[in-house]
Amino acid sequence: MSKVYLHRLMLPDKRLGRVEQNGKVYRSDAGLDDKIGRVDLDNGKIYKSKPGPDEYLGHVDLDNGKVYRHVPAGRDDYLGHIELDGKMYKHDFLAPDDYMGNIKERISFAHAGAAFMLLVLPAYVAQME
Repeated sequence: MSKVYLHRLMLPDKRLGRVEQNGKVYRSDAGLDDKIGRVDLDNGKIYKSKPGPDEYLGHVDLDNGKVYRHVPAGRDDYLGHIELDGKMYKHDFLAPDDYMGNIKERISFAHAGAAFMLLVLPAYVAQME
């Protein structure tokens, strides 16, 4: 199990959830954890859990940790990357990439990519609003 954290300036990092060995992603809230998605460990495809078929969101490159959002009618959008130590960075076209958070005990880029897209990026965006 890998724990996932959101970076907060001048505050302790906030635990957002976890990624299990099998690729399932859980959000940690008060009470029981909610399964919010999964990653296919063989190809890096990331899915959001929902009633009916899971929704394909994008993928992580298993060789270099780059994360992409799926665009149905075009090229996938580059969102950011994960470093070997588990630190996650959001891509900024006009400035240095922003440090968003990290995954402790990173098992693979597949696990870290799912944490990036399903847990850290949404929390980071909400924190900035």
